[in-house]
Amino acid sequence: MGIGSSMRKNSFSTKALRSVLEIISMKYKAEVRLLNLFETELPMYRPSTGFENKNVEKITSDVNWANVFLLASPDYHGSMSGAMKNFLDFFWKEFSGKTFGYIVSSHEKGLTVMDQMRTAVRQCYAWSLPYGISINEREDLDQVGQIVNKRLQSRMEMLARDLVVYGGIIYSQFTNDKDSSEPNTFAHYYL
Repeated sequence: MGIGSSMRKNSFSTKALRSVLEIISMKYKAEVRLLNLFETELPMYRPSTGFENKNVEKITSDVNWANVFLLASPDYHGSMSGAMKNFLDFFWKEFSGKTFGYIVSSHEKGLTVMDQMRTAVRQCYAWSLPYGISINEREDLDQVGQIVNKRLQSRMEMLARDLVVYGGIIYSQFTNDKDSSEPNTFAHYYL
């Protein structure tokens, strides 16, 4: 499941996200879903308030369906977008044992943004790929937004493959451990 969190209509990070999801769907025949937070708004997370909201219900259903997540955010002052942080605040137990990948649109590589998303995901007992993708629209895209950087395209293909392969392995083992009687596993410890 891809999560696009830019509040720009023609977002570079969301375009890159769509490209990776397309590779996953076409090359690996895996079902993908896109949540574009620009189009599907979540209310501000307030833990003491119930959420009777169609968007929250739909997104919760999709989050429960997914076993791999690809988070895409612009670099806003060295941090993830507020929409992404709000999305991550809504869920935690649903992320346990699932694998995450990262895309950041940034002029400065977006390393702090990826680190912040990884930290939030780790606090939800989820797994992260050890690398992410940084996209710089001035260097990586042409005038109409098509990828012209062959190294970026190669990394996007690697990210798609690794999310499918490692995400499947990790989640399969996590569900096996969750259903087993062995008490000393990651799944039993945090659930």
